[in-house]
Amino acid sequence: MILKSILSVLLFFLIVLFSCKQKPSFQYAGEDWPAYHGDKTVSHYSKLDQINKANVNKLKEAWRYDGGEADPKDRSQIQCNPLIVNGILYGTSATRKLFALNAATGEKIWQFNPDKDSVLSGGVNRGLVFWKDGKESRLFYGTGAFLFAINPSTGELIESFADHGKVHLKKNLGRDVENNIYTLNTPGVIYNDLYIVGGRVSEGTGHIPGHIRAYDVRTGDLRWVFHTIPHPGEVGYETWPKDAYLKSGGANSWSGFSLDQERGIVYASTGSASFDFYGGDRLGSNLFANCIIALDAKTGKRIWHYQTVHHDMWDRDLPCPPNLLTIDKDGEQIDVVAQTTKSGFLFVLNRVTGEPIYPIEERPIRKSSLEGEEAWPTQPFPTVYPPFSRRN
Repeated sequence: MILKSILSVLLFFLIVLFSCKQKPSFQYAGEDWPAYHGDKTVSHYSKLDQINKANVNKLKEAWRYDGGEADPKDRSQIQCNPLIVNGILYGTSATRKLFALNAATGEKIWQFNPDKDSVLSGGVNRGLVFWKDGKESRLFYGTGAFLFAINPSTGELIESFADHGKVHLKKNLGRDVENNIYTLNTPGVIYNDLYIVGGRVSEGTGHIPGHIRAYDVRTGDLRWVFHTIPHPGEVGYETWPKDAYLKSGGANSWSGFSLDQERGIVYASTGSASFDFYGGDRLGSNLFANCIIALDAKTGKRIWHYQTVHHDMWDRDLPCPPNLLTIDKDGEQIDVVAQTTKSGFLFVLNRVTGEPIYPIEERPIRKSSLEGEEAWPTQPFPTVYPPFSRRN
């Protein structure tokens, strides 16, 4: 996985300031920014227009928040896409402390400092999840291998959630992974009373499975698991060696999710299998690595999948969650999933069936000359939609 440093707070305001003027095909964020990337469709869009291209050059700094982490020993970075809910900005600092600010003034309301074990487990934090049901609300926040449930009014742990306010995500993966890398770098998504989550795992030695899981937002109990490295009897099991589910790793959804709330479908994009650059110990096409996956958000059952790279040997993780759009094709409005890739391809699929909107060709590729390796003989190439980056 190639992690890119992002000046997230700046990015947040740029998204708000330079939003396109297209007619929306679904509900965009209003004055708030209540979800990672704006909304559960991953639109990156706000309809706010008070600040625009005509007056942006006249802007002056209104306020600044200093997290107090200028010490050179704080070797981390801010990648968080902050939330704004009811005029309060929720974000994380370079050392993954959670804070709440008055969005109008920048005044700090509270700060939550995770325990030492969470901080030492490393990684970054890219965003947060806000949940509300009637008068009850919770802020879900990940750092290291832990998922915390925080009271958004006070910044305190919700003790009734899981183990005194946190879930240890190295548990419930089907094997002992305590000494291996697992980081909740990107927030999950909420469907009704379920928090659906992925995570980052090792791409080299010590690899572990990247299963997608759903937890009860009130209790922290595990509700379902989708095995991205299939177990015996599951779809895709035959695309790996027989014992892969016991020892292989990766195929994890580290970049986040999108959700069709009305249909109850959650969409995940997955990374490559481990090791990233050698697959001699995992011969086969390796489902569900490098896949766009549609799951029943209530049960975790697979609805459809599409694999963008077969038997990845090039670290071609899907680097972002799928975008949910509505397009016009030959006068027909079609709900689609649009997925960009590290290879510069755009895969556009029917949101309900997974069928390509335009043909995708399986083209022959060169055989691998690496001892023990067997490249998959073909790879998918979209047609009609041109590559958006240079290809060798």
